[in-house]
Amino acid sequence: MGARLRVVLDQLVHVVDADQAAASLDLTLGLVATSPSGCTVDAIVTAGAEVSIGGVSDVRTLALARRELATSWQLGIAPGVGGGLIHSPTLMAPLVRHDRVHDNDQTTVTLWDLRAWDAPETLSKGQVAWQRGMLRRAVKHADAVVVPSHAIGERLSELARLGDRIRVIAGAPPQGFAAPPDAAERRAAASLPEQYVVVGGSPATLTEGFRGAMAAGVDAVVLDAPEGAEPHYAEIASAAGLPERRAHIRGTSAPHERAAVLAGAAAFVATSATAGWPWRAVEAMALGLPVVAVDSGSHRDVIADGGMLVPAAELADAVADATAGGADRLRVLAADRSRAFSWASSAERLWGLHADL
Repeated sequence: MGARLRVVLDQLVHVVDADQAAASLDLTLGLVATSPSGCTVDAIVTAGAEVSIGGVSDVRTLALARRELATSWQLGIAPGVGGGLIHSPTLMAPLVRHDRVHDNDQTTVTLWDLRAWDAPETLSKGQVAWQRGMLRRAVKHADAVVVPSHAIGERLSELARLGDRIRVIAGAPPQGFAAPPDAAERRAAASLPEQYVVVGGSPATLTEGFRGAMAAGVDAVVLDAPEGAEPHYAEIASAAGLPERRAHIRGTSAPHERAAVLAGAAAFVATSATAGWPWRAVEAMALGLPVVAVDSGSHRDVIADGGMLVPAAELADAVADATAGGADRLRVLAADRSRAFSWASSAERLWGLHADL
């Protein structure tokens, strides 16, 4: 008899991390495409949500809207969910008591980063409290907690008593991530300069990235800045020696818009060492963009030999090299490394995890 894997789809991007929402959809597509013979994929969604993924066999729509459901599940109340094999690509999961041995009920979740513990200033107080609370529930009731890199798993083991329930399954760039045909026109419409590097990180870590842009003699573009943060980011750039007019601060954007911006950059600079999946660095490698990153456990696991990993103090010199003599070599290395990640591969490993359990 085949198995039914039920996926919690938390996809309201205006209240959920946009990268995690997109990853949830991409992983579900991968699960459908790689489902073993006789196995099917179902979806569990909040009230008002819709599922447009072909191949999903059944959709269980719960009675509560997303906000109310998040509170309910944090309290351990999960009416109407039912049992079986359940995976949530985020911490948004019905983590309640169940019987894996006798009823074959399984619940697994994915934890993409540890900002709520290691960089709480980058999240709202509500987000920090909710994530910490849901991890406590995962410690009690999850059959496995999936993390995207070994470094995150090692750090998580210091924070929570999960033992061998921590499993590593990498993420991937968005399905079909590529520069759109009108990428140059999109960059011009966004008033981007001819030469720039894209800098990723939090306000606390961006300084060295801006200095790298100065050392390379180009402008800096920051993606994913919180709404209203432009003046603060510009001040950080100015303090690092990069004139405000050469710091281009952008907010959250759709994948095709990000791809257009990244495709026109001389390099991508990852400045944060927080344990987490490096979404933008993986996207940059998928486009064959030179990547320079602060040396950290997560970057060693994911970027590996696909870019330059250096101490924060050496970032500026590394950016200058990556945009000059080292550019061609780094482009080849990035493109090669990007082939290690795909949602089909991640989905196959998740099917294997539930089979092992």
